[in-house]
Amino acid sequence: MASIKDVAAAAGVSVATVSRVLNAHPSVSADARTRVLAAVEALGYRPNAVARSLRTDQTHTLGLVISDVLNPYFTELARSVEEEARALGYSVIIGNADERPEIQDHHVRNLLDRRIDGLLISPTDGGSPLMLDAARAGTPMVFVDRWIPGFDVPVVRADGRAAVRDLVAHLHSLGHRRLAIIAGPAATTTGSERVEAFRAALAEYGLELPDAYIGQGDFQAESGRRATEGFLDLPEPPDVVFAADNLMALGALDAVRARGLRVPDDIALAAFDDIPWFVHTDPPVTAIAQPTGELGRAAVRALVDRIEGRTPRSVTLPARLVVRRSCGEPPTPATDPVESPSPVQRSTS
Repeated sequence: MASIKDVAAAAGVSVATVSRVLNAHPSVSADARTRVLAAVEALGYRPNAVARSLRTDQTHTLGLVISDVLNPYFTELARSVEEEARALGYSVIIGNADERPEIQDHHVRNLLDRRIDGLLISPTDGGSPLMLDAARAGTPMVFVDRWIPGFDVPVVRADGRAAVRDLVAHLHSLGHRRLAIIAGPAATTTGSERVEAFRAALAEYGLELPDAYIGQGDFQAESGRRATEGFLDLPEPPDVVFAADNLMALGALDAVRARGLRVPDDIALAAFDDIPWFVHTDPPVTAIAQPTGELGRAAVRALVDRIEGRTPRSVTLPARLVVRRSCGEPPTPATDPVESPSPVQRSTS
């Protein structure tokens, strides 16, 4: 990692001049300022971000970097984080990474410079030198929803493997045998984990997941639309499309309707990450729901434990299947209970 001395040498100025530039001191010439900033960018120098996080005074402010503020899942997560933080006497500054690692690191850097007491983050990819430096330097940090393997950082997440298994069992019981998935980015833990859980669940029924039935998405609606168009163009399209996130499911629904087809008559649809909109679609979408509010609250409590000198623990909560009508399910009587005795929930929608 570049030091301030490296920046000074590259820019041909003194360390004091570099310090004045980074602190916006007016006595520096325009030429020196330009050379220093160019060296900072070229060397990837991060001025004092980690060092400033090593402090004894507190601001009672937490940083939260979420992957995509337009995703209703992360919107709900942010709300629960803010509510729990406020109840514990902390404020929250939120940064939206927009599923882009460079924007994620921009927010992390700015939050550390603002002297936050701790950082909650849902990583957009599998590695960030800036976050690794901050974690090694002792910055209180908790991963929520997603995580980076190899980091000694508590993780608060939902385990969707049992719910994916319930979904595949449900689809199999409805007679579906050709099941496809729109996967999230393989660089994210949730992207890779959901594909592997789906593949393992299919194997329990002697079903394979051919490459043609794996559509690569990016947790955005447009990628769900493109992947579904690819499925529909196959000589033997799948019976079911399982979108590994809610926005990709909405894109898949758009693609089906654009072809003049209907869900579930022509192709069935299921999604990971239930959202309120799914009960209002026609038909309502069968989905895997995460305990989003509980995750946000647990993540804040873990981070505050770390800040206040207690030992935080990782938390894993179960996801559950919500059965509706998008996979060819029979109509559900309005008298059916909302909660079933099993992890599978049947909606009255």
